[in-house]
Amino acid sequence: MTSQERITVHNLADLKNTSDDAIPNYLNSLKFKQDHSLVDTRLALGYGAFAIAAACFLWDYKLGFDSTKWFTAAAVALYSVVNGALTLWITYVEKGTVYRGEAKDGTKISVSTSTKKNEPTYYVVVDVAPKKGPSSKIEFSRSFTEWFDVQGHFVALPFQTMLATTVPLIAKADPKRAAAVPLASATPAEFLNVDAQTLDALAAAETTGAEKKRPGLCG
Repeated sequence: MTSQERITVHNLADLKNTSDDAIPNYLNSLKFKQDHSLVDTRLALGYGAFAIAAACFLWDYKLGFDSTKWFTAAAVALYSVVNGALTLWITYVEKGTVYRGEAKDGTKISVSTSTKKNEPTYYVVVDVAPKKGPSSKIEFSRSFTEWFDVQGHFVALPFQTMLATTVPLIAKADPKRAAAVPLASATPAEFLNVDAQTLDALAAAETTGAEKKRPGLCG
C-alpha cells in the first residue's frame, strides 16, 4: 500500500518522521500493546513549561510587571528547570525511542531510530526483553529509498517487510511479511508465487533504490 501523502525526498527530517510514525501503526496492527509512558512524560513536561509561560503572561497582563515581578522571576526559574528536564529526558531517557510495547506473550520491545547528517540512511536499534531468558539487541540500517518512491510517497509493504524479516519477534507476529521474498533475490518459482500487490510495492521500492546512484536524497 502506497501513502497518498507526499513528502520532500530531500528533507531528511521528513523521511525519518514519516518512517517513525509508521512503526507504531504497524506494530499496533499486529496486536502489540504500546507503552505510552515515555510520550506521556514528554507531553507533561512540555505542557508544564507552556503553562508556566502562559501564567507569566497573564500575571503581567492583568496585574502589571511591578506587582508580579517576584512571581515572574520565580516562574522564569521554574520554567528553566522544567524545560531543562524536558531536554534531558529527550536526550538521555528517550534516546530516539519511537516505540515501546509488549507482544502477546509478554515480551517487551523497544525501537529506537536515528539518522546522520546528509545521509539518507535509517538506523534502527530494537531491544527485545522476553519474560524469561536474556534480552537481545538488533541493530540494522537501510536506505530510505527502499520504501519511498521518487515522488515522495511512503510505500508501507517494503517497510513492514524490512522489519518483519529482520526482527524475529515481529516475524512471529506477522509471518506473512516475514516470509516475503525480496524481488531482487527471488527465484523464478518464488517470483510466480508473489501476489500482485506485493510485486507492485516491491517494484516501486526497487525502482526507487536505483535513484541512489543519482544526485538525490539529502544530497
